[in-house]
Amino acid sequence: MSDRQRSAGRPVVNESGIEIGPLYTADDVEKSGGFGFIGEPGSYPFVRGIHPMMYRQRPYTMRQYTGFGNPQDTNQRFKYLIANGQTGLNVAFDLPTQCGFDSDDAMSFGEVGRVGMAVDTLKDFEIAFDGIDLDKITVSLTINGAAPQLIAMYLAMAEKRGYDVKQLRGTAQNDILKEFIGRGTWIYPVEPSVKLVGDTIEYCAEHAPKYSPVSVCGYHIRESGATPVQEMAFAFCIAKAYADEVLARGLDIDEFAGRLSFNFNVFGNIFEQVCKFRAGRGLWAKIVKEHYGAKRPDSAWLRMIAGGGGGGLTFEQPEINIVRGAYYALIAALGGAQTMALCCYDEAYTIPTEYAQRISLRTMQLLVEEMGLAETVDPLGGSWYVETLTNQMRQTMEKTMADVESQGGIKRLVASGLIQAQVSAQAYKMQRAIEAGEFPKVGVNRYRVEETEEVDVKMHPYSAEDTRRQIASLDEARKARNGNAVGAALEQIRSAAERAQNVMPAIVEAVKAYASVGEITNELVSVYGRYREPIRF
Repeated sequence: MSDRQRSAGRPVVNESGIEIGPLYTADDVEKSGGFGFIGEPGSYPFVRGIHPMMYRQRPYTMRQYTGFGNPQDTNQRFKYLIANGQTGLNVAFDLPTQCGFDSDDAMSFGEVGRVGMAVDTLKDFEIAFDGIDLDKITVSLTINGAAPQLIAMYLAMAEKRGYDVKQLRGTAQNDILKEFIGRGTWIYPVEPSVKLVGDTIEYCAEHAPKYSPVSVCGYHIRESGATPVQEMAFAFCIAKAYADEVLARGLDIDEFAGRLSFNFNVFGNIFEQVCKFRAGRGLWAKIVKEHYGAKRPDSAWLRMIAGGGGGGLTFEQPEINIVRGAYYALIAALGGAQTMALCCYDEAYTIPTEYAQRISLRTMQLLVEEMGLAETVDPLGGSWYVETLTNQMRQTMEKTMADVESQGGIKRLVASGLIQAQVSAQAYKMQRAIEAGEFPKVGVNRYRVEETEEVDVKMHPYSAEDTRRQIASLDEARKARNGNAVGAALEQIRSAAERAQNVMPAIVEAVKAYASVGEITNELVSVYGRYREPIRF
């Protein structure tokens, strides 16, 4: 909204479409639904937090997103971050890996290691996590289309190093429906893609019950143009689709719901974002308990990572992004996130440098060590404004979810391209509003620096030598492995896929034999085919 509109006394409406009043009282809370759906921290419906003492007992995990080039370089960055106080790892993979191609595939040309770590075989995981204690440092794998292969590699690598896989903790993003909506690293059509997510959930429920095989990612839906309410509502529709897939196989909700996790965005209005998280926690708890009949309290927890917000960063005056990042971290902490992955000031330009990542890491540490964010639970709870907006956000999320269901459900809308078209149209509308100055953006359409400035950002170079090294490493792995064992394992994958069986046991055996990401993908493609995106205007 422009300054002129505000000064004219017109309504102030947040991005979620909720009108914001100039003053709130207890009467506003009552009109919005009252205080009855708040509860206490650690108790249903968990609006105030999923643990009774929250950060006072244990601060949020600090899990910076990183990965580039080859596994050796990424391993060094992992160790740098851990040495500087990071308490978890969040792994970025290059585009070929995300799309299921090997580094020597023609489709991978020019992209190997460019925007994340290249992974071809189990050998790469062994190098990347060498010297890292997987009992002390949990690992999140930001992978979707090729998630079955990489989950299998992580479990196989841990088992080979002597860890008890049944006690192993960690997370994979593995949210393919949001890939269709927001990012595009899909491989297979919608139905078999959801089936594969179900395979990973079912497999982990039995073999790695403390591992979280899915992190439903509203984050990328928000980055693609969704409002804060849509970010949460669409994510919950997606989580329900995965839950329904697994329940149809005969599992009980309490066997897997407690290991579902979520990844959310934080850029935008502080109060809208905090209330988004408070409302979302209550709504997800309600869905799991009342719709699915879960009996375990932890099945209804909204376990989430937050702190990123790349869509809020600016190319102009990038040093301002340091300040933005501090506010994003504040939002995540006030909103009750279990894990934080804070974006870096140079991300509008490049893969973050060690220096930029250290600033973001120190920002998260400051909130705990100096700013008092760990001293009390839900410090904004009880505010008439916050409680009113929390109620309104939850009600708007429920309406959005009902709209999705009335149109046939999230899988149908994704397969038809309707959700993608809606989110894209909103992104275009927002960009036009920013360009017209109707939506304020400091440094972009407010307080611009018109003269040319030197930007102090160190670009991350693409290395053709890294590509050659990665392809050579893949060649070595192929020569060293047992070709007959690989062939037999790949045949088992194809057979399981053809019979509509869970493919994860066969994939685990294949990665143990050092079958590559691309080889496994090709077997699945031979059965499932490749997705063709519907284009709507």
